[in-house]
Amino acid sequence: MSGKGRTTQRLDKVLSNLGFGSRAELKKKAKQGSIVVNGTVTKDPGKHVDPYTDIIEFEGETIQYREYVYLMLHKPPGVVSATEDLRDRTVLDLLDAEYRVFEPFPVGRLDKDTEGLLLLTNDGKLAHELLSPRKHIPKTYEATVEGRVDEEDVRRFAAGVTLDDGYVTLPGELLIHSHEERGDGVTLSRISLTIHEGKFHQVKRMFEAVGKKVVYLKRISMGELRLDENLEIGTYRELTEQELALIGRAGSE
Repeated sequence: MSGKGRTTQRLDKVLSNLGFGSRAELKKKAKQGSIVVNGTVTKDPGKHVDPYTDIIEFEGETIQYREYVYLMLHKPPGVVSATEDLRDRTVLDLLDAEYRVFEPFPVGRLDKDTEGLLLLTNDGKLAHELLSPRKHIPKTYEATVEGRVDEEDVRRFAAGVTLDDGYVTLPGELLIHSHEERGDGVTLSRISLTIHEGKFHQVKRMFEAVGKKVVYLKRISMGELRLDENLEIGTYRELTEQELALIGRAGSE
């Protein structure tokens, strides 16, 4: 997933891809002597370099080149899982410019009002593998549901639920954690649910099929990748090497 093994690239392309400026701006910087390759000032922005092995300095800073980024975001409610939207804030609006320059995109989606784990990357091959319907990668959610979720619901989910359009879901693993009475006498059930596909509004529609309503939904895992409990809502971080290995394994299975 590192992208190593590629042929050399133009110096200005390498630097512009990392957000150091447009090609026109970098041409000026090169003429000013701001770019150094392997200890030598380079005034030709079109010079071909190997960004993985050559030592490139820009205005005194040694650059760390990489082709891909992999980010874990704790998506907040009210933000859409898209790269652009005319009405709402998108998950990309939560990223700093140093990451937006890589043009990452969300792997899959969470509903606008759903929070939790969302992976963002610009690695299209991995994203395709993770989203492939034939993979059946499990996704686990925590939810608060209006209505008393009981063992009959557990059995129905385990058998597959018929949605409003007639589609029968794959078996899901439903766990009941607690019940409590709301002030208006309605029972709230706190549950977790693992599903193995990603139909539109699937968790909400599964509960609607058994006469209940999801009022809070949070995704906590995708395959073996779990949401970092220390990652505050609306914040993100890069995946660790161990986490990268987990999603790489999930994509290759």
